[in-house]
Amino acid sequence: MKFVRILLVLAVIAYAGWLAWPFLTPFFEGAPFDVALERARGLIEAGAGVSGAALWVGAVLLYLIAAVMLGAGNPRAAVAYFLGFLADAVLRLAIDRSGGAGPAEASLQADSYAGGELAQRSAEAMAPTGLPIDPTWLILGVLLVVGLIIVAVSRRRGRRRLPGQLAG
Repeated sequence: MKFVRILLVLAVIAYAGWLAWPFLTPFFEGAPFDVALERARGLIEAGAGVSGAALWVGAVLLYLIAAVMLGAGNPRAAVAYFLGFLADAVLRLAIDRSGGAGPAEASLQADSYAGGELAQRSAEAMAPTGLPIDPTWLILGVLLVVGLIIVAVSRRRGRRRLPGQLAG
């Protein structure tokens, strides 16, 4: 079970890093902190609003908190994961519903709206495979299955006592 827990921690951290990649790239390129702030400002000005940016940052932070809690063996890791999942699902469905119109379209042109980058990267990753299902629902389904595995792994198990053994 410990191996599965470590694998889940690494998977959740990798996914959170993938979500946060548009804000992390300036730091890897050697750009100052102002570039990441400009991307955040572009996200808000492109039409996503403060709520879209808050959902995005909240999802990343909640996924990271869930990974740390799961690594420590805390049974509340599933709660943090599913809160992050809800924020991620709302954001993905809002991006998917816009269908490239509105803020997502502006982001693809201006390359400043991270939600549009998320939609574009998701579409590019799934386009060549020719899947019969919408990639948004496929990703949400995989995230839900990962959450159910986290619930199973993070449950506390009591010590087993043999019959006649004292509680002390």
